[in-house]
Amino acid sequence: MKILFYDTKPYDKESFDKVLPRYPELSVQYLKTDISPHTAALAKGFDAVCVFVASDVGDRVVEILKDCGVKLVLLRSAGFNNVSLKAAKTCGITVMRVPGYSPQAVAEHAMALAFAVNRHIHKAYIKVRENNFSLTGLCGTDFYGKTAGIIGTGKIGAAMCRDCHGIGMKVLAYDKVQNPDLPFVEYVPLDTLLKRSHLISLHCPLSEETYHMINLEAIEKMQDGVILVNTSRGALIGTEDLIKGIRQHKFSGVGLDVYEEERDNVFENREDDILETSVTARLLSFPNVIVTSHQGFFTHEALEAISTTTLENALSFLKGDPIKNNIVS
Repeated sequence: MKILFYDTKPYDKESFDKVLPRYPELSVQYLKTDISPHTAALAKGFDAVCVFVASDVGDRVVEILKDCGVKLVLLRSAGFNNVSLKAAKTCGITVMRVPGYSPQAVAEHAMALAFAVNRHIHKAYIKVRENNFSLTGLCGTDFYGKTAGIIGTGKIGAAMCRDCHGIGMKVLAYDKVQNPDLPFVEYVPLDTLLKRSHLISLHCPLSEETYHMINLEAIEKMQDGVILVNTSRGALIGTEDLIKGIRQHKFSGVGLDVYEEERDNVFENREDDILETSVTARLLSFPNVIVTSHQGFFTHEALEAISTTTLENALSFLKGDPIKNNIVS
C-alpha cells in the first residue's frame, strides 16, 4: 500500500519513521503541504492519504481522491468533523481514525491550563522576567474542595475526572452515556453542572447538537468567577458570547487549546503576520485568557500511539479486515 501524507511536520515524520520498519507492506511519502482541492490530485497513484485534524477533507477533495483511485483516508487524530463522511461513503472511500491515542495527554494539558489561569502563571512568568516580583494581580483560589464539571466522559473526559478527583475536587459530569468506571462522579443535568461548578472542562465531540453549547445562555447560568477550559473542539463555544462573558467579568480564567477560526493558525508560525480576524485577536488581548496551539495531544507517548495506530489501520485495511472500532461512518 502506498500512502501519501499531507501537512507533515518534522515531528510527524520522525514519529512515523520510527515505527515504519515494522510495516514492510506499507510505503509512505511525505508532503509539507496540506490537502485541498488544489493539492488532492497529488494523490494519484496512491492507495491512501493521511491527514490531520485541521485538514479540510470536504466534498470536492473527496471527489478528487476518488478520481485518483484513493480508497482510504487515514486520520492521525481522534476527531473527524473535518471530513465529509457523506461524500466518502458515496465515493466508496473508507475513513479511519485514531480514537484513543493518549487520553491522559489531553487531560493533563486541560489541567495545566486550569492551573495556569487560576494561579496566573503566564502573568507571573512575564513579570519576573522583567524583574517585577510583586504579587499584585496573581491571587488564585484553591481547587481542593471545589467542584469540577466535566462535559463528556469518554476516554479523555474520564481521565480529566480522575485528575480532578485526585487533587481533592468534587466531580460532576454531564454525558448521555454514564461511564461505569467513574464511581466517584455524580452525573447531573447540564444546567446543574453549569450552576454548581467552579471549573468547567469540555471533552465532547463537535456535532450539530453540541455546536455552541457554551453560549450566552449557558454562561449566564455559571457561577461568577468560574474557570472554563476547552481542549476538545473550538466550535463548542460561541466565541462572541464567550467574549461578552469575559467582558462582564464572569470568568476568573479561560484556558483554550482550541478555538473558532483556528484552522489557519494550527501548527503554523505566524509571528510576522497581522491576524486578519478580530475575534482571535480579542481573545489574545484578555489578561485572564490563555490560548495554546492545539497541543493537548503533543507528548512523545501520544505521537508514538498515533503513528502505530494509523499504520495498523492501514495494514488492517490492506488485509481486507479493517479495525471496526476505528472506522468512521
